[in-house]
Amino acid sequence: MDRIEAMRVFVTALDEGSLAGAGRRLGRSPAAVTRAIAFLEAHVGAQLLHRTTRSMRLSEAGERYAAACRRVLTELEEADMLVAGERAAPRGLLTLTAPLVSGARVLRPILDAFLDLHPTVRARLTLLDRPVSLMDEGIDVALRISHLPDSSLIAIRIGEVRKVVCASPSYLVGRPPIVEPGDLMAHACIAMSHFGQDSWSFSPDARTGAQRHVHLEPRLIVNSVEAAVASAVEGHGVTRVFSYQVADEVRSGRLVVLLPDAEPPPMPVHLITPEGRLSVPKVRAFVDFAMPRLKAEFARRAELPRSIREPG
Repeated sequence: MDRIEAMRVFVTALDEGSLAGAGRRLGRSPAAVTRAIAFLEAHVGAQLLHRTTRSMRLSEAGERYAAACRRVLTELEEADMLVAGERAAPRGLLTLTAPLVSGARVLRPILDAFLDLHPTVRARLTLLDRPVSLMDEGIDVALRISHLPDSSLIAIRIGEVRKVVCASPSYLVGRPPIVEPGDLMAHACIAMSHFGQDSWSFSPDARTGAQRHVHLEPRLIVNSVEAAVASAVEGHGVTRVFSYQVADEVRSGRLVVLLPDAEPPPMPVHLITPEGRLSVPKVRAFVDFAMPRLKAEFARRAELPRSIREPG
């Protein structure tokens, strides 16, 4: 059996979540898919998948081998595309990753529109609030909200986002005013487990230049942006999120932005792709399509009020 083709079956089974799904995707019988996996396991001398009648999961060796297979298949596809040249139409599987909220709210609609224009392209969008290795996972394009370290990745800046403190008007009525960061200690704070649950940092004090950190005892800690925003909208406390995550709520008046003058510097937003991938038609086509739309959407979501009048 051809090893490259067996690798393709193996990776497709992981993407589809089952051997049967791989068979349907590739037009192969269940027996042929099972033989391909068995061929690879015999070749490497290790079990790659733990399989039962209801589930399938990678072994430790399988995790390492899957990453290597994705790299090999990606490089082969890239070589084919480079030979085909710029005249080749976008086709094949486009793999992307993004944070949960920006991926669902901002990137996903743009990806849907791109797929409508290119029927020969399929896509896999993985939403995670942690960075992944583009090379190890065989990912074509990633949306990242962070300061990027120097690397061989190609980064295209598409905007910036702010960390904003916000609360509902109903929560603020009758409570102590929030004029400076230290005032938050008198309020019910809604923190996120991955976004500063013990303390929030702000820009330096304009008069003294001292760094400002507010130590919290949150009333509520959640691991979801959606949960934190919903709790704040319902008047249960003050939360801190990225500006784009509450753009709709602020515009509608359900939330108001607090402490705008104390906000830390904005965080940049980039599209990143491994070096060389922009030569692949499906990747180049998506980046060219998505870049202006992402810039416009992040700019729209950045236009939030930077000051409020305290309800009284």
